Amino acid sequence: MKQRFTILFAVICVMLMGGMLLAQNAPIDFEAGGHGANWTWNVFENDTNPPLEVIANPDPSGANTSATVAKFTALQTGNPWAGCESMHGSDIGTFTLTADNSIVKIMVWKPVISDVGIKFARADGSALPEIKVANTVINQWEELTFDFSGRIGDPNTIDQDQIIVFPDFDLNGRTQDNVCYFDNITFSAGGGTGSEPTVAAPTPTHPETNVLSIYSDAYTNVPGTNFNPNWGQATVVTVDYQVAGNNTLKYENLNYQGTEFTAQDVSGYDYLHIDFWTTSSAQLDFYLISPGPLETFVGFSLPVEEWNSYDIPLSAFTPPVNLSEVFQFKVVGEGTVYFDNWYFWKASTDITEIDNAVPTEFALEQNYPNPFNPSTSIRFSLPLANQVQLKVYNMLGQEVATLLNEFKNAGSYEVSFDAANLPSGVYVYAITAGSFSAVKKMMLLK
Repeated sequence: MKQRFTILFAVICVMLMGGMLLAQNAPIDFEAGGHGANWTWNVFENDTNPPLEVIANPDPSGANTSATVAKFTALQTGNPWAGCESMHGSDIGTFTLTADNSIVKIMVWKPVISDVGIKFARADGSALPEIKVANTVINQWEELTFDFSGRIGDPNTIDQDQIIVFPDFDLNGRTQDNVCYFDNITFSAGGGTGSEPTVAAPTPTHPETNVLSIYSDAYTNVPGTNFNPNWGQATVVTVDYQVAGNNTLKYENLNYQGTEFTAQDVSGYDYLHIDFWTTSSAQLDFYLISPGPLETFVGFSLPVEEWNSYDIPLSAFTPPVNLSEVFQFKVVGEGTVYFDNWYFWKASTDITEIDNAVPTEFALEQNYPNPFNPSTSIRFSLPLANQVQLKVYNMLGQEVATLLNEFKNAGSYEVSFDAANLPSGVYVYAITAGSFSAVKKMMLLK
C-alpha cells in the first residue's frame, strides 16, 4: 500500500511540475476512480455545517443505480441558501463555459419540493448568480437540467474553477432537517435533434491477435452468443440494426439487458472496450459477470447524440468477478441506446532484454523518441530479480495502459509502447520493482 501511494504521489508531482492546467473534471459521479468522492467539499451557511458525506446509494432501484452518492443534510436552523462548494484550484479543474458544456444535469433525491441551485466561481471568487430548478417528486431519484447557455461569453464564466451546489434552496425556510442526496453531475452541449446515429461507431484499430471479440464487424466474434436471453427484461433488442451500413446493437425501452456467451478466460487481457450512442439515457451501468453469479459494474454518465468509446480496465471489475470464467454482460439504463464493438483487448507490448552486464542500480530511463507518434521505447534496469509493474497514466491520473506486470530477472530491458489508440497529450509512465519506484513524463503528438 505504501508503495502504491508513493507511485500515485509521484505521478501527481510529475503532473504538477509539468505546469499543465487540466480541463474540467467531469462527470462528478462520486465513484471510486471517478470525480467528486475525494474532493475537498466545504459546507457553508448550514448552522453547524455537517460535512458532505459520500455514502452507498440509499435507493439504487430507482432512476439512479450508481453505487455511491453525495449526502447533504440541510439543517432546519441553517440558511435557505445552505450549500457545499468544491475547492478552488483543484477538484473540478479550470474551465470556460462554452456551447459544449453549458447544459448541466444533476440527479437528486429529496424528501421535500424545493429549488436546487448550481453556480460556478472563478479563483478570485467572482461569479454569476446561481440557476435554480425545483425537483418535482419526493423520495425518489430525479434528473434536473440547468441551462447555462445564456451566460456563454460573460467574463465571469471564463476560467471557472469551483462548483457550488445548493441542494435545498428554500426561501420559505425549513420545518425540519432535510436529508438530500445528489449525484452524476454532467456537462454537455444538449439540445440536439437527432433520434439515432447517422454515422457508424469508430472502427477499432487493435490487432486481432490482441482481441477477444463478443460483438464487432471488425473482428471474428465468439460463436453462439445470445444477445437477448429471457431475463424478464422490458428491453427490445435488435441485434444487427444498420447504421451507415454497419451492424449495431439497438436497445429500445431499456431497463436492463443481458448477453450470454460461452465462458471465456479473459485474465490475460487488459481492457473491455464498448462503444455506445444515445439521446435518452443519462446514466449507463455495464456489468461483467462470472458464474455464481459474481458481478461488478462500471457506471457512465453519457454525452448524448455522439458515439462514446470507453476502454475499461478489467481491474475495475475485480473483485468479485472471476476473469478466468466470464460468461455474461448486463446493461442497466433507460430509453434507447445503440452499441457496437464489445471486445476484450490487451496492449501491444514487446519487451527485449538488452545484452550487457548486470546493472548495479535500479533505473528508469527517458523514453525515446519523445515526443513520439504512435510508438516509443522505454528502458529500465534491475540489479536484482523482481516483480515489475510498468504502467502509463493520463494527466488526470487515470491508468491507460499496463505495459508490464511480471517477474523479471536482473538485467536491462527495453519495452515498446504503442499508443495508437490514445489521443495526443502528455502522459506519465511509472515503474515499481520491489522497493524501487520512479515516474517520468512523455508526450504523444499525432
